[in-house]
Parts: sequence; structure tokens; C-alpha cells
Amino acid sequence: MYFFLASILLTSAVFIPSLGWSHGGALRWINIGSFSFQPVEILKFTFIIYFAAWLSWAKNRVQDFKFGILPLAILLGVIAFILLKQPDTKSFILITVIGIAMLFISGVPYKYIFGLGAIAIIFLGTLVFFKPYLQERVKTFIDPSSDPRGSSYQVQQSLIAIGSGGIFGRGYGQSIQKFSYLPEPQGDSIFAVIGEELGLVGGIATILLYCIFALRGMKIASNSPDLFSRLLVSGIVILITVQSFMHIASVSGVFPLTGVPLPFMSHGGTSLMIYLTAIGIVLQISKYQKIN
Repeated sequence: MYFFLASILLTSAVFIPSLGWSHGGALRWINIGSFSFQPVEILKFTFIIYFAAWLSWAKNRVQDFKFGILPLAILLGVIAFILLKQPDTKSFILITVIGIAMLFISGVPYKYIFGLGAIAIIFLGTLVFFKPYLQERVKTFIDPSSDPRGSSYQVQQSLIAIGSGGIFGRGYGQSIQKFSYLPEPQGDSIFAVIGEELGLVGGIATILLYCIFALRGMKIASNSPDLFSRLLVSGIVILITVQSFMHIASVSGVFPLTGVPLPFMSHGGTSLMIYLTAIGIVLQISKYQKIN
């Protein structure tokens, strides 16, 4: 609980003028001297730990509204208040998906899961209606050619990069699009660079690696020695897997552009540190798997 509260305060600290650092119109970083980091990455991780601890404590009572749905709704309300002001809609969506998935794994009745999912979709639709930048992303998703020099620019350049890679790609390090064409080629657009340099074969291989990770991770979760471990591993696996496919789908034009990094591949010290810590926990839990 203390780690989660600390991460909430840390994420809120971006609004302090002397600490918060804005980039690309979003206030999501804390800058201390020559050191900067993105506190929301810590928030994602501590949310999983805290919610797993709560659900394992509640056990069978999670089927009761006030022990299952209500606590998640309160947590998401607090998180939404902070993240949507930055704005960081993608991280809020990701945390919401993780929370609902963890509820499902803990045994909450389907009717509550579907109800919460419907409320989340309605809330997201309301956000799109009131947030012009989200409307632009939806329009770009529906018609990627609508504004090629503006809101559609990144998607257009990503598709050009992936398409020019062909079957086997231009070759490692031979990308052309990453030089002055693709925005954030080392981060938000890195899968497009993979598609251009390694082609269809490299792109499929990357997707398969994340699929294997997800399958292996859920296998470890199913054989975990207790409920807390199972929920913790599941939450970590869902975080990394869902974020990976959000990145790949948005860069490929299959999903509205999100700007989330690709775990283990995108540049970013905070996210890499958190993901490696999370994987270390998963590997530690795997040492105590139940043998079937």
C-alpha cells in the first residue's frame, strides 16, 4: 500500500512547476537536475502489486460488489484524476484493462466484469467527445490519409516504413524513415523501424516473441504457489503483453495511435528499469511453481 501511495504522490508531482517537465504538449516527466523519469511507469507496477494484494486478501469476498468492483472503481477514479490532467489517456486505459483482467482472474462474476467494461467504454467515448486531441486520433485511425502533414503524419510515415521493408527488410541499421521522417523512431515508432529493417519476417518474429512471453508467463501464473503470486504474475504479464500489442497495432494502423513504448525495445530508462524489475519478480515466483 505504501509503495502505491508513494507512486500516486510521485505521479502528482509532475504538476509542481519546479519538478514537472513537459514534452510534446504533455506533462508526464519529473526532472531533477540532469536526471529525468516518467513516474507513471512506477504507478503501473505498484498498482498491480497493491491490487493483487487486495484481491488476495479479499479472496472469495471479491464476488461481493464492495470488495471487488467498488475498490477498483475508487482506484481508477483517483488515477484518472491525475493522469487525464497530464494528459496520459493511454496509461489510464492500460491500467483499466489490467484491473479488469485481474478481477476476472480472481473470480468476480461475469456480469460485473461486462458491466465494468461497458462503463469503461462509455467513459472512453465521453473522453473522446470532449478531448479534441483524442478526436484527431480517432479520425486518423478511420482515415489515415485525412491529414498527412498533421495528425496523420506519424501513421503515414510508419506505414511507409513497414511497407518499404517488404518480406526480409532493408537490413539491420539500414532504415531510411528513422532519419528525419518518423517521429520518435527510438520510442513510439520503433516497431515501424523493425518492419523496415527486418521486414515482414522480423515483424512476425517480434510478435511471436511477445506471444511466447505471454503464454509462458500465464503458465507460471497458473502454477504459482498462492493467490497473490498468481495475480501478481498475471498483472505483470498482462501489462507487458497488452502494452506491446497496443504499440504494434497503433504503429500498424490497426488501432488508434497511442504513443506507448514497446517493452524491452523502445528507448526509455524508467520503463526498462520497471519491466526488468517485474520480470525478475516473475522469475523468482517461477522457482516456487506447483508441480502438476
